[in-house]
Amino acid sequence: MKIRKVTLHRLESKMREPFETSFGREENKDVIIVEVETEAGAIGFAECVTSTEPLYSSETNETAWHVLRDFIIPMAKGWQADSLQDVSTFWRRFASIRGHQMAKAALEMAVWDAWSNETQQPLHKLLGGVKSEIPVGISVGIQPDINALLSKIDGYLKNGFQRIKVKIKPGWDVDVIAAIRDEFGDIPLMADANSAYTLADIDHLKRLDAYNLMMIEQPLGYDDIVDHATLQDKLVTPICLDESIHRPSDARKAAQLGACRIINLKLGRVGGFAQAIAIHDICVRESIPLWCGGMLETGIGRLHNIAITALPGFTLPGDTAPSARYFDEDIIEPAVTFERPGVLAVEDLCGVADRVDRKRLEQWTMTKESFTL
Repeated sequence: MKIRKVTLHRLESKMREPFETSFGREENKDVIIVEVETEAGAIGFAECVTSTEPLYSSETNETAWHVLRDFIIPMAKGWQADSLQDVSTFWRRFASIRGHQMAKAALEMAVWDAWSNETQQPLHKLLGGVKSEIPVGISVGIQPDINALLSKIDGYLKNGFQRIKVKIKPGWDVDVIAAIRDEFGDIPLMADANSAYTLADIDHLKRLDAYNLMMIEQPLGYDDIVDHATLQDKLVTPICLDESIHRPSDARKAAQLGACRIINLKLGRVGGFAQAIAIHDICVRESIPLWCGGMLETGIGRLHNIAITALPGFTLPGDTAPSARYFDEDIIEPAVTFERPGVLAVEDLCGVADRVDRKRLEQWTMTKESFTL
């Protein structure tokens, strides 16, 4: 396989409702879609999970576009794949670039997607997936008040979601979790702090141990592993690391230090499929449960999340909800929907190109740029 052309599409689509965390609020989906065309005419797509502001990570849509256009895409010139091994090492073409994991992941995953399309082999099987279906949880953003939050959770439980994750921050944490337990009993429940706390909050965070949470996600600094090990030693509740895990070596160090008992893997954050597989293998070896987090993706990103979640080490429900959770209309058709309540099918898709709605892609595109390699 040889890459003939790479096209960057920057889209804006309407979200059904705003999503709020401890560090920000997202109302519309401003997203970069990477399209790869091979010399044989195969098409691969991937989604760059940056956003407009450098809040979850240091990357933004503007930086990703720049780095893809001026550095990563030119580095792919002349590359050729004759085997799956070649595809799995494609990321090394731009390994010299420091950081910019989400930009790297966007092209890397589009190449995997194109290989799947050109060879007509299901993507999830190329990645090592073995499952035919996956369980799904849901992430609930910070709400105007507790009653509004309880109402949201009630609806999601009735829809069949198998785990509830709630965003927390100082002033919106212990009382919120207590209210959820009072209302819904011992449902599978976790709290996501998005780095809103410090070690000075140990005694406060220990209060969460009373509520039998599955985990508390990323309570401390977005780039920290060491302090999380200190905190985990003080907590009964398992810590799950998210923002701290950018590469396989981070997962290895976290395991060695006892910084967490669970890891949330996000494809964009770790640099794409090949790095995700490496992290998966470390977690399996270290007996660390793994799950796939969400970045409010369009259907393209959702289908890729489903594909990676088919690997055997993903043992906890992820955040890849059906498309309708965030969008009235998705970029793919048909949209991602439940096979049955709380469960998504792992389809034998040879890349996602046949699912992309070209009309919507063009309609929602604000900026587009193509590069011939």
